[in-house]
Amino acid sequence: MLLKLILCGILPLVFSGIAVGQQAPIPAPVPVPVEDEPHHHLLLKNSSVEVMHVVVPAGESSLFHTHFHDGMAISLVSSTTTQEKPGEPEGPQQPLKLGGFAVRTLGDGPFTHRVHNVGPGPFDVLDVEFLERPKQASEPAAPVAAENASARIYNWILAPGATAAQHTHVRPYLIVAVTPITLKMTAPDGKSLTHEVKPGEFHWVDTKVTHTLANDGTAEGQIVEIELK
Repeated sequence: MLLKLILCGILPLVFSGIAVGQQAPIPAPVPVPVEDEPHHHLLLKNSSVEVMHVVVPAGESSLFHTHFHDGMAISLVSSTTTQEKPGEPEGPQQPLKLGGFAVRTLGDGPFTHRVHNVGPGPFDVLDVEFLERPKQASEPAAPVAAENASARIYNWILAPGATAAQHTHVRPYLIVAVTPITLKMTAPDGKSLTHEVKPGEFHWVDTKVTHTLANDGTAEGQIVEIELK
């Protein structure tokens, strides 16, 4: 009788231990489309591009999110991040300087990841998603700083009073201010427009344009043009 009582006391503990050991694994987070990720703020969407302002505070991570198109990101600050893909360990630290570029070309399918800001300040970029690839690429308008299958980047770092070479855009493009700059744009007929622009400000242009870009201010400035191929 005593042995029976002892066994009755032990068996529930044994099976309790088995039950604990066989707990179901924690399910992987379900990724969201990039435009639904809360750190991504949609600023412009048309038939060609989506433009999002992405800000991840220091120490925070984005949700797992999925990119369905080629893209480019322009850094508006210097920062350090890591990336993590579903089911894989967190990757190494990746420094990105103010005015630097991150270029993404999709392979056979969508790209899912999350971004962890491991630096002391915010991760702050302008992210551009290209909604379709061109059937035939155009010729570059200027020296190419970076590119993927969908678009090219022209990077203009202008000292006070400096002027970029005249160039012609035959495809739609975004002109983006990376730093504050007094930007003067001049057409071949000599007509010009001057704007005081702030970091992160951009303008979408969907007509053919020939112009020069000049820094009419007193400090060095950076302008990036992202042109569809």
